[in-house]
Amino acid sequence: MTIRRLCAVLRVSGKTELLLVILFAAGFAALPVLALLPSLWGFTAAWAVTYLADEALHSRAPGFVRRLATLQLSRTMRFAVRTVMLLALADRTNAPDVVLITGLAVLSAHFLLVMMYSALHHAIRRRRVLPVVVRNLDMSGIDIPERPPAWLYRRFLRKLLHLDLPAHAGLIVALATGTWYAAYAGYALTIGAASVALAALLGRFRAVRRMPGRDAVIAEVNRQLAAYRPEVALYFSFAAVSRDFMYQVNMWIETLEQLDRRPVIVLRERASFRFLARTRLPVVCVPKADDLAELDLSGVQVVLYPGNAGKNVHMLRVAEAKHVFIGHGDSDKLASSNRVSKVYDEIWVAGKAGRDRYRRVRHAISDGAIVEVGRPQLAPVRPHAEHVPGPVPVVLYAPTWEGWSDDDCHTSLIPMGVPLIEGLLAENVRIIYKPHPLTGKRSPEAAAADRTIRELLREDEEKGAKGAKGAEVARARLQEIRARLDEMSGRHEGDDAQQLRDARVPDGEGAAEWQELRDEWHRIFWASRSGARHHVILEQLPTLYECFNQADLLVSDVSSVVADFVASLKPYVLTNAQDLPDEEFRAAYTTAGGAYLLDRACTRLPEILRSVREPLDDPMAARRRTLKEYVLGPDRPTSMERFNAAVNDLADRSTAERAEDLLAPLA
Repeated sequence: MTIRRLCAVLRVSGKTELLLVILFAAGFAALPVLALLPSLWGFTAAWAVTYLADEALHSRAPGFVRRLATLQLSRTMRFAVRTVMLLALADRTNAPDVVLITGLAVLSAHFLLVMMYSALHHAIRRRRVLPVVVRNLDMSGIDIPERPPAWLYRRFLRKLLHLDLPAHAGLIVALATGTWYAAYAGYALTIGAASVALAALLGRFRAVRRMPGRDAVIAEVNRQLAAYRPEVALYFSFAAVSRDFMYQVNMWIETLEQLDRRPVIVLRERASFRFLARTRLPVVCVPKADDLAELDLSGVQVVLYPGNAGKNVHMLRVAEAKHVFIGHGDSDKLASSNRVSKVYDEIWVAGKAGRDRYRRVRHAISDGAIVEVGRPQLAPVRPHAEHVPGPVPVVLYAPTWEGWSDDDCHTSLIPMGVPLIEGLLAENVRIIYKPHPLTGKRSPEAAAADRTIRELLREDEEKGAKGAKGAEVARARLQEIRARLDEMSGRHEGDDAQQLRDARVPDGEGAAEWQELRDEWHRIFWASRSGARHHVILEQLPTLYECFNQADLLVSDVSSVVADFVASLKPYVLTNAQDLPDEEFRAAYTTAGGAYLLDRACTRLPEILRSVREPLDDPMAARRRTLKEYVLGPDRPTSMERFNAAVNDLADRSTAERAEDLLAPLA
């Protein structure tokens, strides 16, 4: 078995983490042997190795730690094993019975205190779960107790279990010296510290008992919504919310903030808040359908849906509002022309290509329900005419993910991702690799290809140019900017109650600083990496559109990434993994009309790269110009103007229909 394969099985990312796993396993395997020999110094060394390796693995290889938990080797179990082995060592070295019995009693009491603390912590956490969580609404009208301090509340199990260290260290010192005062002192410290921690948390539990009830919380949220009077709602739900999915909401925030109407964002999963980008708009998170029904959203005229999800029905039942599917990108995938979209009053697409896509779904969507609004998010994408190529071509490889099933699997990663990267490396180009956030979520093959590509780029990077001077200074500044952006975003690690307690109406300042910081981050990032051959982009920054601006050529699959890249008018490549005839492939996928098509074996790659190295030899340039308007709509009026007009028009119609409904009984 290769080291790479072994790392994948153990869920570790590299050789350092693999070495930690080996030390961890060797240490635990040695404990019983050294306890029974007995060997005090050998046992002490193995004992220390298990402690240190355990802690290192928690931060460096959390996947491996989770794998241990599934095998019933949880952190608590590992601490218990160390304790039992230490007592066995003491017995084998003829420690006095009173020391052994006292040690057994103390360490058992320590575990009992840990259990009691865990139960109390669970009770506090349960009471602090509220029916609604908000951002950018003033919730100071209700009294919510402060969350217990971090030293008592966060990672409590890790801290409490480590309180066995005084008892363990004291007993080891006593065994080494033959005097038992150290053992008794260690026992006292362990029990004393655990008891003090439990008493402190008990005091916090008393404060939590005055948490406001469900009705009081919902009533206060409704008062704040009534004062704000929202007219447009962006509604989002997903079964397993994480950073990977929240891009579907975050891409629309700046657009919503520029609307004439007052928007509100409605989320359905608590985890959403952790990955929501900065916004000045009110945000309401309501996990339960019953609680959503209690919110007063009667003034909302238009509801926008960036995704199709089962929980959408909880909002679709609001008959007074107009419901619009806006999606999270136009593409040639089946999801972009889904029959499910028939439940919405209107479907908004970027350009005529989107309209034609729905027309092909026979008897499903009426043409009158399709509205072309452009893609307001694409304003940051710089056009080809403003792009200045560097001495080495920059190729952005941005494959899509494997989809929920093989029926909608368009990713090139599995059939040709690795050969493609190998071919690009042979052509001496710089590569920006930005996989879809969901890559590998369903397919082990996609995950394996992704890992291989990262390793290939890392190995080539080590052979290539050195990083730019001042990289350490740049890295520190980038971290500083990220910390400030996270602070400005409004996210924190607090629970429901703390987020509600901290919720305030924004003062209107900060938008300019936010944009300046993001611009500075991107400027420093690319400048500090100017000497690097390749980039693997896995975080939210740099953004996809900033990667567009750096690239001379895009290689991607059938996805909305390609449709967005069309805005730049730069050359791009679509992967034809099934090796369909060119005419058939272009007929099946609209965005292929302006693309170079890459075969599965990547034999066309040198010819395609000529369009970047020799710009005059770019036969697809004219087709891209024609395709841009067809896919994304005209440049004038702007996409933002068209989107805003569509919202206003639909809101006016909603208001007019409501007025007619009110007057109908009087007629």
